[in-house]
Amino acid sequence: MNFKAYAQLARPANLPTAAADILAGAAIAGIFTMDNQGQIGELQIGSLLLLVASSVFLYAAGVILNDVFDFKLDQVERPERPIPSGRVSLRSAATYGIILLLIGILFAFLVNNLSGILAFFLALSILLYDTVAKPHGFFGPLNMGVCRGLNLLLGISILNVLPNWWFALIPVIYIASITLISRGEVHGNNKKHIVFSGILYAIVIFLVLGFMLVGGRTLGPALPFLTIFAVAVYGPLFKAYRNNSPGNIKKAVVAGVLSLILLDTALAVGFSHWWVGVLVILLLPLSLGLSKLFAVT
Repeated sequence: MNFKAYAQLARPANLPTAAADILAGAAIAGIFTMDNQGQIGELQIGSLLLLVASSVFLYAAGVILNDVFDFKLDQVERPERPIPSGRVSLRSAATYGIILLLIGILFAFLVNNLSGILAFFLALSILLYDTVAKPHGFFGPLNMGVCRGLNLLLGISILNVLPNWWFALIPVIYIASITLISRGEVHGNNKKHIVFSGILYAIVIFLVLGFMLVGGRTLGPALPFLTIFAVAVYGPLFKAYRNNSPGNIKKAVVAGVLSLILLDTALAVGFSHWWVGVLVILLLPLSLGLSKLFAVT
């Protein structure tokens, strides 16, 4: 068995971003502020670890099955990938993805029924994107965004309720914008998508600030992370607009995906303590390190 090829299928560099969603969602749910010391009980820690594992497995399943359904296209556009290169068979990859999908749903149900139901609908949304929605100019990016919104809700559901559920709108818009940018990754020539994505990035930042203000949260702790996030995503985006080459577009996509951790850090700090933000942002060097070994897109 070619273990490296199986690892490549799961996009390891992307997986910490899924975990970051869960930590941010759990912070929004309030588990890090349940008492004056900011301590959480063993039960919550166990639930948090299960939801992180559920999210990671579901994300990995999604990208694996994406490659399964893109097999013929990748034979032409990305023949170096594990399936078209023959390092992993199509049947093995499909089995691999389905098993991870089912494990992800199971882990969520072990936390509570609400989490399990959300994981089930997240799995359906993943399959919808991989099989039907992906080619569509509007529904494809929207579907991908909905997957991320459900992932944040999965973290918020840790206490079997959904407080501040509207925060799920933020990753919906953000990931939809990244998906739009990625449409030019192979052939370039997507300046219109880049401009629209830049507008969506700004909407995301204003939504974070607005939702926190409406919720009575203090903006101070979140602002530094939002500023770093803006620099991290807009820099590569401007370069991709000026030189609209596939290489620059790919860098803008990678920056967008990995910067989700910065966005989640801002949300986590806004709803909890500084040390929760540190916990989330430590996923960024992990993701960056893995991105040097494995493809992000």
